Amino acid sequence: MKLDIHQILKLLPHRYPFLLVDRVLEMEKGKRIMALKNVTMNEPFFNGHFPHRPVMPGVLMLEAMAQAAALLSFHSLDIVPDDNTVYYFAAIDGARFKRPVEPGDQLTMEVEIERMKAGISKFKGRARVGSELACEASLMCAMRQIS
Repeated sequence: MKLDIHQILKLLPHRYPFLLVDRVLEMEKGKRIMALKNVTMNEPFFNGHFPHRPVMPGVLMLEAMAQAAALLSFHSLDIVPDDNTVYYFAAIDGARFKRPVEPGDQLTMEVEIERMKAGISKFKGRARVGSELACEASLMCAMRQIS
């Protein structure tokens, strides 16, 4: 399954400048997702990180993987989230940053489900630029209904 930006906007509550998934390239229900973030010089975080050598903050790479994980969870559970559905980070383990991500790079996130139970899911995520690993981590997320 593939998703374009219009379909992603219907599923995720994030908006510019915090929406970090531009396209879903592949998605296997209950298994994995491959999503894309185009990194451009006009990203607002580059003004301060770093003015002399722009580098995408590692925490935003983790957030991009979590947003991809949310899309995978919704698809795997046959859920169309509404305004009362929130997908929270519960844990990040083993985060490693292997390569700087700079303007002009395409960040490809691959996230695999390790387990899903009672609204809490654990994932293994990797982000690459081309064939080079940029970031990897284990992510735990929780889906909750708010009122």
